[in-house]
Amino acid sequence: MATRREVAEAANVSVRTVSNVVNGFPTIAPETRARVLRAIEEMDYRPSKIARILKRGRSGLVALVLPELDTPYFAELTRAFVELGGERGFTVIIDQTDGDPQRELELINQSDHGTLFDGVIVSPLGLADTDADAISSERPVVFLGEETHPGFDHVRIDNFAAAREATAHLLDSGRRKVAALGAQRTLVRSSSIRLLGYRQALEDAGVAFDPDLIGYVEEFRRPDGAAAMARLLDGPTVPDAVFCFSDPLALGAMRTLHERGLRIPEDVALVGFDDIEDGHFSFPTLSSISPDKSFIASRALELLSAHIDGTAVKPGEYLAPHRLVVRESSV
Repeated sequence: MATRREVAEAANVSVRTVSNVVNGFPTIAPETRARVLRAIEEMDYRPSKIARILKRGRSGLVALVLPELDTPYFAELTRAFVELGGERGFTVIIDQTDGDPQRELELINQSDHGTLFDGVIVSPLGLADTDADAISSERPVVFLGEETHPGFDHVRIDNFAAAREATAHLLDSGRRKVAALGAQRTLVRSSSIRLLGYRQALEDAGVAFDPDLIGYVEEFRRPDGAAAMARLLDGPTVPDAVFCFSDPLALGAMRTLHERGLRIPEDVALVGFDDIEDGHFSFPTLSSISPDKSFIASRALELLSAHIDGTAVKPGEYLAPHRLVVRESSV
């Protein structure tokens, strides 16, 4: 078993600092506390001491569990969590699941048996409603995204209303062959709901739904958008506008349109989803649905803090604001 001095050397701190962390002193900087606690866990130093820390108070660590880290939306959301978490005295540690339900459940449940995290904020992709039954209702957990799990707080945007608004904007400009690019045959909930919002906007405008104007993708990435756009252009109904279910899909679609010699927005108008920074600098600049990422992070951290403090009330669902940002790609 490692000694306290060895832990101090591994964490690059003094032995006194290790003692202060072990004894739960509150004056330790969050970054230093996180480094020491990681060293304690990795070196298996006196687990009973760790238990005593957790009994006395917080570790200051919060886990942010996301399906993927290399997509711009989650990168920008992570930044908001790290900044706002720091203001609350939390150090946010990020992990990736790739949408694997077992991995999601494992990271949520790394709780009662020696975890260093005060709570978990998770954006699940593969977790089923029944899987939530395996999570203790006493566990400080807040869910993000469209997948709902009764009994837990949940922060999301209104995908239906946002998709309806984006599609209505294209229809209001006089377009009548509006495609939806981003449908998924695996029935991912957020994709399915955006498709419903798209269809509702068509119905509102008295425009018949055309299945040939649905662009299916495997993932919400640029290559998928480029390939789906090519299939739409080669299909029986050539669109004059496209609502893309993510900005990376829209940026990929733009590439195909440029390669085919089509003008944006004169020949084909585009609206994306997520309002990532890349869309501000594309050519033309990209119209997009902009979720309030700061609100999502702030509300999720607020709810998690209440669970950690024992002041949480009945679990609820909280909608983050969104707005349509109109730029050059659709006007």
